[in-house]
Amino acid sequence: MPHNPDHPADRPYLVRVAVPKPLPRLFDYVAEGLGVPAPGARVRVPFGRQSITGICVAVDPADPHPDPKPVEDLLDHHNVLGDELLALAHWLADYYHHPLGEVLGTLLPAAARRGAPLTLRREPIWRLTEARPDLRRAPRQQALAEFLGRHGGRARPQELAEAGFTREVISGLAAKGALVRDFAARDSAGRDAAPPGAASEHRVELPTLNPEQQTAFDRLQQGTGRFTPTLLEGVTGSGKTEVYLRLIDTVRRAGRQVLVLVPEIALTPQTLRRFERRFGAAATFHSNMTDAQRLDVWLRCRAGEVGILIGTRSAVLTPFADLGLIVVDEEHDGSFKQQDGLRYSARDVAVKRAQGLGIPLLLGSATPSLETLVNASAGRYGHLQLTGRAGGARMPEFHLLDIRGHTLRDGISDRLRRIMRVHLEAGGQALVFLNRRGFAPSYLCPSCGWQAVCRHCEMRMTLHRKPEALICHHCGQRQAPPRSCPGCGRGELLAVGLGTQRTEAGLEAMFPDVPLYRIDRDSVRSQRRLEAQLAAIRTGKPAILVGTQMLAKGHHFPNVTLVAVINADSGFLSADFRAPERTAQLIIQVAGRAGRAERPGEVWIQTHQPENVMLAALIEEGYPGFVERELEHRRAAGLPPFRPMALIRAEGRESEPPQAFLREVKETLLSAAGAAGNVEVLGPAAAPIPRVADRLRFQLMVLADARGPLHRTLRAITDSPPRAAGVRWSVDVDPYDTF
Repeated sequence: MPHNPDHPADRPYLVRVAVPKPLPRLFDYVAEGLGVPAPGARVRVPFGRQSITGICVAVDPADPHPDPKPVEDLLDHHNVLGDELLALAHWLADYYHHPLGEVLGTLLPAAARRGAPLTLRREPIWRLTEARPDLRRAPRQQALAEFLGRHGGRARPQELAEAGFTREVISGLAAKGALVRDFAARDSAGRDAAPPGAASEHRVELPTLNPEQQTAFDRLQQGTGRFTPTLLEGVTGSGKTEVYLRLIDTVRRAGRQVLVLVPEIALTPQTLRRFERRFGAAATFHSNMTDAQRLDVWLRCRAGEVGILIGTRSAVLTPFADLGLIVVDEEHDGSFKQQDGLRYSARDVAVKRAQGLGIPLLLGSATPSLETLVNASAGRYGHLQLTGRAGGARMPEFHLLDIRGHTLRDGISDRLRRIMRVHLEAGGQALVFLNRRGFAPSYLCPSCGWQAVCRHCEMRMTLHRKPEALICHHCGQRQAPPRSCPGCGRGELLAVGLGTQRTEAGLEAMFPDVPLYRIDRDSVRSQRRLEAQLAAIRTGKPAILVGTQMLAKGHHFPNVTLVAVINADSGFLSADFRAPERTAQLIIQVAGRAGRAERPGEVWIQTHQPENVMLAALIEEGYPGFVERELEHRRAAGLPPFRPMALIRAEGRESEPPQAFLREVKETLLSAAGAAGNVEVLGPAAAPIPRVADRLRFQLMVLADARGPLHRTLRAITDSPPRAAGVRWSVDVDPYDTF
């Protein structure tokens, strides 16, 4: 273990520790006879009545705190995060105004936070050597050598036992020098880890790039080895992934590691399969893994044993031995924004990591976020475009379906039903998109007006079928639906509004002979169930797909010839300023599922507002036309991406404490901003969803003309927080939504 001669282990010294608690300060502890940790080492310390794992940030600080408690144990003597990730932790704490101890705790896997040893799990393997002894009189040993030769020259003891080889046969071949016992790191699925250079040994026949793909790849190749953030904007089906794969192969041939971020766990298995077909091996990192699996992958990435890591949001905080490229697929997706604790954007952290490491960053999307487009137009990012679909497939045709005055049956107009029948009878598949789960968003009495409202949130509860329940989508409260009105006692209660379950039931009645698949968070509670549904859809037989945004992201359905959006209006009328952007992205993304093979596709959008300027721009001019108008609105209103924003949220059991707290915060912020007038503080006001889980919620909106003034102003409250008895509060820099 490293030893610092300036701090002899036989004399006491102070260790400054960041503890994983929501506190802005650091804590000093005294150690003696334990060795000396480096900043970044884990330390077991007492905290209140607990014993917790913190991170050493300094030894013998110049400004010691009084009355330090003793360190209980040094779990490591070296920096377990590495210099790059430790520096990133300090940046995260500063940029997102979050306590350093909680930031460092977020960077560590849960098992490491509990003090688990940071050693790689090794499994024994038997490996063939280059020795070739005469085995003509040992047929079982000859069979063993041939078996290993067919399986890459190595196998686990269990695999050999299952193949019928006894210990005597294995020992006999080993005694002749043809077999050695070794150890190999394993990935979370039990496969041998691929060394960084393994990509060059695994070859598949590559598809021919079209001219746009080739131009994009050539440009990207020129930027390897240095910080070159690039937006690859390509229409759905344009072959962005093939460009990713070519660039990744270039980086892997140089022996460097690659991080690929995807927005949803549901997309990880299909992405993994595609990477395994191309490169032979890849590892994954997401929240559905066990703590032991996440720690194992984390350690193997740090050791350089993982060549390609595919993961969701938290994978951006993984340590690497030699990271050479970061790819962010669907960079616009809101899933990259953490909504509690350390409220980081994985996309933005990826930019910071790539900049710090001096490596290329590739941001891919058919519908880039406005922030990314503004960075590209300002020249801060490169901008490459794929305007046509790969393989010659045509883009779908868009149509608006005016449903004013029409009678809808479970959300489906008669005309849309006829259009669906035409496509189904022609052998196509129809995808019906509705971004609302459940059967109906309201359950009420038509006589007295009673509504099913969550008693903890004062928001309407959603009626679900199969199993039947009223569920609050804000706090998760669940109860059985009443059979008669609790208000007036009458028995007729109405389910009002549309959810995916109601639309599913209606379509089953309209098309009883057509298979129907519903894909949302309620119907697909396991990865196995989702994979089974997708496999059935991909058989290509006529079918109806009903679902939420889970259907819009990244799936390839070659036989979908019709996409129907049955309620496009709500997103354009939301109070959240980002809602129109999210709605436009969803419409374009789900529309991209249509006509991806040789069959042409159509997109029909039902609307009560066919004259809506934003919707019309989206349909007539595509996503670029929508972006142009939306950016005009944002600029005129002084909103992101033209002015940086932060939300300060506060909540409590009663309404007055959080409001009083925010009023004090507002005074502090305005005082810190001074007379320059480049910081604007709006509120306090009730949050758009004012009550969740019996807590009343309020917020301040902070806008500035530049990031410097915004962060200087916010530090007035995060460096020295106001007292907030009975109030939970948080700072959200660059919020994804205002709810």
